[in-house]
Amino acid sequence: MPAPGGHMRNGFLTEEEKANRPKVTPELLKRIFAYLKPYWKQLILVFGCLILSSVMNLMPSVLTGRIIDEGLIARNLGALIFYILVSLGVTLGANLIGVAESYLNTWIAQHITFDMRNSMYRHLQQMSQSFFTTNNQGDIITRMTSDIDGVQRVISNTFTSILSNAITLTAAVILMFRSNWILAVVGMMVVPLFIIPTRRAGKTRWTLTRESQECSDEINGILNETLSVSGQLLVKLFCKEEYEYQRYTDANERMINLNIRENMAGRWFLVVVHTFSSIGPMLLYLVGGILIMRYDSSLSVGDITVMVALLGKMYMPVNSLLNIQVEWIRSMAMFTRIFEYFDMPVAITNAKPIVRARQKDGSVAFHHVSFGYEPDRLILKDIDFRLNAGDCIAVVGPSGSGKSTLVNLIPRLYDVTGGKVTFDGIDVRKLDLAFLRGSIGIVSQETYLFNGSIRENLLYAKPEATEEEMIEACKKANIYDFIEKQELGLDTMVGNRGLKLSGGEKQRISIARVLLKDPDLFIFDEATSALDSISEKKIQDAIDPIINSRTSILIAHRLSTILAADQILVVKDGCIVERGTHEELVGAGGTYTELYETQFKVSRDDPNKDETDDLKVQLAHSCDL
Repeated sequence: MPAPGGHMRNGFLTEEEKANRPKVTPELLKRIFAYLKPYWKQLILVFGCLILSSVMNLMPSVLTGRIIDEGLIARNLGALIFYILVSLGVTLGANLIGVAESYLNTWIAQHITFDMRNSMYRHLQQMSQSFFTTNNQGDIITRMTSDIDGVQRVISNTFTSILSNAITLTAAVILMFRSNWILAVVGMMVVPLFIIPTRRAGKTRWTLTRESQECSDEINGILNETLSVSGQLLVKLFCKEEYEYQRYTDANERMINLNIRENMAGRWFLVVVHTFSSIGPMLLYLVGGILIMRYDSSLSVGDITVMVALLGKMYMPVNSLLNIQVEWIRSMAMFTRIFEYFDMPVAITNAKPIVRARQKDGSVAFHHVSFGYEPDRLILKDIDFRLNAGDCIAVVGPSGSGKSTLVNLIPRLYDVTGGKVTFDGIDVRKLDLAFLRGSIGIVSQETYLFNGSIRENLLYAKPEATEEEMIEACKKANIYDFIEKQELGLDTMVGNRGLKLSGGEKQRISIARVLLKDPDLFIFDEATSALDSISEKKIQDAIDPIINSRTSILIAHRLSTILAADQILVVKDGCIVERGTHEELVGAGGTYTELYETQFKVSRDDPNKDETDDLKVQLAHSCDL
């Protein structure tokens, strides 16, 4: 018999669940059972154990009749001891088989979720960058954790519970009808008297629990809003103390009333359950007594006792099986959510046959490239340029013009919508992904460090790197002086996402990590953005030697860096609107001139232009474009 407040709280579907019921198709069921197929031998053993344990759990109820008739009433001590020992032995055997079944069931469930987690993780790793920018991160994690954990519960609890309860109920009904069909019919008639009020009381309590949870959420929301630093300040500044107190008091009062109703619903539920669970045995004793006294002298007291015991064994299975629909719908919905992710196509895949460049030099070319996250909304339009080996190109433009999107097409974080991008003369879509991405090093504006030591973050780029190689990379990145001052040196912990370090320190470690990777093409995507001038200077000192000796692309860096570029591309509204050197572009009167003058607050027709030229040169060493 289910206890109040137990699984009945979840024994009913919410309105949302009713509205979003999954469509159960043969294809869906086939797909689910495909995960069970590799473990069919273990499943057969589980099924056998379920049958044995279910039947054996009913045997003590049957043996109770023998104990009463052949032991107690017949005053036969030997028979009494024998049947008691058999009953104990059967109970022990059923429990041992139950342990074996539980182990096998858990083993199967764990291995299936192991397979599913690995498959899901591999699939998500292959998804393009747009998948992660479009989908909610919490939803992705939920599919990987809660939903797949739910699969384990379905296999280890729901499926086996359905089988076990169905077997127990079937066996109990067969034994009851074999013993006495009249009492069996009476017992069947009594079952609804127990189930109907149980369902109604359970639904009432479940509704109250939901309302109580909603009220609790409201209270927590009030507390989070008004007792936070910012929230409490706002309350004080607008003199809303009394208003917020009254709002909290009202919600608290509703919570108290709901809790009282919920607890009392549980008490009335117990009264109903205990009353109706007693009606069945009383009716069996009454009908059985009438049969013994007037119609069927062969019926014994033990027989009636067996019927009462078997009836008690039926309550739980019947009540559980009534919730099959709810459990089934939830299970199918969970599998549907998981399969939705598995069915998402992998947009970025290796072409066949896989191609690798014979001679790597890091040259890049965009051939009339267009790109859009959505087919009808292009972010980049007809981008066409070439970056030769050893050269440096700077990409500048207003915020949101598509600069970062442009460079993300090179390592195939996204694929072009039109045109093509080539690396070392080969279309990037034909190159091996590992080869392509291994040949490119990107230092982005938002540096990401794993929660570990500096050493571990560096080794992520090159696991076999020696101590000397790491030190050399750190020196080139202008971060080794900082590391030397730390008590643990390279083993200094950086904290979650590198939060124990400053922005400049994180960025320089990121540069060292890319240097350790030793790529053919360096991409610096706003690597000095939002940093103070001192940190910016140190990073710039690390970048300058790289762009002078390696093929590189720079996005919106300091003016001194842009001046060093072999070519500057000006991107606006997804198009290259200007290209050339700084000297060619600054006086052209276009977008570059506008950006330049906005940076230095100087108008082209400034009467003091000659005097400000010297200022521009000085500022060029400390300002971004």
